[in-house]
Amino acid sequence: MIQSSVAPLSSSSGNDPPAHFVSGDRVAVLLPLPVDGAYDYQVPEGLTLTAGDVVEVPLGRRFEMGVVWGPGEGEIDPAKLKDIAHHRFDLPSLPAASRTFIDWVAGYTLQSKGVILRMTLRSARGLKPRPPIVIISKEQAIPEGLRLTDARHRVLEALAAKPVAGVATLARRAGVSSSVVNGLIDAGAIKKTFEAPARLFAKPDPDQHGVTLEADQKTAAAALMGSVGRGFSVHLLEGVTGSGKTEVYFEAVAAALRGGQQVLVLVPEISLTAQWLARFENRFGVAPAVWHSDVTGRVRRETWRAIADHEAHVVVGARSALFLPFADLGLIIVDEEHDAAFKQEDGVIYHARDMAVVRSREGEIPIILASATPALETVLNVQAGRYQHVQLSQRVLGATLPDVHVVNMIRTRPEKGPWGRSWLAPPLVDAIEETLADRDQALLFLNRRGYAPLTLCSACGHRLHCPSCTAWLVEHRLTKRLQCHHCGFVAPRPDNCPACGKAEHFVPCGPGIERVAEEAAARWPGARVVAVASDTLERPSAMAALVKAMEHRQIDIVVGTQVLAKGHHFPGLTLVGVVDADLGLSSWDLRAGERTHQLLQQVSGRAGRGDEAGRVFLQTHDPNHPVLKALTEGDAAGFIEQEAEGRRALGMPPFGRLVALILSGNDEQAVLKAGADLAKATPKEPEVTILGPAPAFMAQLRGRHRHRFLVKGPRNRRLQPLVQAWLAKVKVPSSVRIQVDVDPYSFY
Repeated sequence: MIQSSVAPLSSSSGNDPPAHFVSGDRVAVLLPLPVDGAYDYQVPEGLTLTAGDVVEVPLGRRFEMGVVWGPGEGEIDPAKLKDIAHHRFDLPSLPAASRTFIDWVAGYTLQSKGVILRMTLRSARGLKPRPPIVIISKEQAIPEGLRLTDARHRVLEALAAKPVAGVATLARRAGVSSSVVNGLIDAGAIKKTFEAPARLFAKPDPDQHGVTLEADQKTAAAALMGSVGRGFSVHLLEGVTGSGKTEVYFEAVAAALRGGQQVLVLVPEISLTAQWLARFENRFGVAPAVWHSDVTGRVRRETWRAIADHEAHVVVGARSALFLPFADLGLIIVDEEHDAAFKQEDGVIYHARDMAVVRSREGEIPIILASATPALETVLNVQAGRYQHVQLSQRVLGATLPDVHVVNMIRTRPEKGPWGRSWLAPPLVDAIEETLADRDQALLFLNRRGYAPLTLCSACGHRLHCPSCTAWLVEHRLTKRLQCHHCGFVAPRPDNCPACGKAEHFVPCGPGIERVAEEAAARWPGARVVAVASDTLERPSAMAALVKAMEHRQIDIVVGTQVLAKGHHFPGLTLVGVVDADLGLSSWDLRAGERTHQLLQQVSGRAGRGDEAGRVFLQTHDPNHPVLKALTEGDAAGFIEQEAEGRRALGMPPFGRLVALILSGNDEQAVLKAGADLAKATPKEPEVTILGPAPAFMAQLRGRHRHRFLVKGPRNRRLQPLVQAWLAKVKVPSSVRIQVDVDPYSFY
């Protein structure tokens, strides 16, 4: 994690006064292009600029939007300098904290500054302030000599009751053309005035009463509120599932709002926002601004502008919200801070949680990391005294944590039924029947989408695979298709085996949620069973509908993936059954054990959050695995300590540093040659190990062949300069792309 061993941040503070530039001055303008440095331009006659102003500059035969980054370098002959082509855009200046943050992220991730700037300016391009509202109203008297036609009479009658907003709206109501309305305006019979457009986002009321906090919540809230307005600090808000962490950090949000500052709340998945938004509105009276990929382009542009103008006071969003141009950001909250979804794997590769800590340091503001299962890196920072610890150990309203039971699948095997193979063992089946008899709800958890992860031909053994990736095609029976979950390839299941040509020999191997839901529906035909995964909840509205159905007891058994594992509150859900608790434990992933422990603890926490006690059944073939023992014994701290010791012994993060280099291209031979050339230039440094090149676990992805290097070094060694110098030695053809992943979280 960044905070534990990062190099010092830029010396320029986010609160430094802006530099002013006048006509004739040389300024550096950073462009949102894949270039690392700014270009020098001259301030034209009659223009005054400050650092952060958004301007337009000539670049070759085109014009580009850019940001004044500071004084120019002075290396170009003044006679060759080009003038800034456009007076500054009617946009707020990019704050100093945002600019230094962009510089820092670029240096840390080994990306060009222009590419990072593009993440900030993408929604600003072509943006103009919202136009004023045109109001049409009647004059007190009709001008003498004005001939009133039937059309004009209809316009005046439409205005008899009250003014109308917009010429086109008035013309439509009166059933006339816009020229008739404009003619009456010109004649002085009606008048046109202008009003400022209504604010997109009402200001949240920090003093509106929300839920009543319990004693330990009040103590935690006081600690968080005390950090607001007092510079940079990091607080870990750790609380068991159902302890009311959200309501606690809402009090810190209220403190920032009272101080007139903006707040950013990062969430790992947009599906988490449905209940969160309802709770926010209950506490503050209005909805916050929302920022994620599902927001339309127009709304994104308007929201971007409102954030820059300080009209949006609270923003809840996904990773990219971190790069928005906040006018006066006073608090950052990272909810579910442990979640791997905060890691951006494509394009600019970064971890939003870690970068959020950096952004808070640049802006000299507090940040709150909230989780029931904090990441190992975060726990170690608490132990080292770098982060402050705020803990909630009890569920609210007297609710208790669920009892956890392990089902040994070797001793207690599922019984085959008339529907075919079964995936639910007798103890879990009995628990579901008891739950249904009590008219409570059950969640069956399996982190695997579709009907079956693999389909093969029983005649010849051929496996249906993706033509573009090193991956099997997943069968989805609900949509009657095969799909690759890596590149999105979709195809109908063939009637005949493409290898041997035989028909009706395809068999599904292993279960996905659809197959488990099929069994549940067959076992309990009277129960209302729903299967839920990320591909069935593509929009936040779909999650909102599911939440409503669960709250109104319109679902008896929900079968779902990790989209249901965290952040959701279903009061009637008393039973959680994990179909395959071992899934993920055998992974080659460095964090496999930690992630599985977090996921299972989070999904277990969905049970018993209401008036009734909850139960959890974990089906496993390895009941003695440390993850399973930690869950059944409630010893999360012991598991984290054991996990830390294992990584410390190997010098792996957070006790060491890693940088991954991923080479990819459509031509496998070109990728192999580039890897060989880089291997010949491998730097020899003490305490630094470079592994590779080797085929990636996903040796082919989206049609591109992939090979990897892994650079490993001690925690006190910054690896970026070494990697940068190494890459500069070798000329790699344009057909081969090199992605640099600093602090990799996945190794596919």
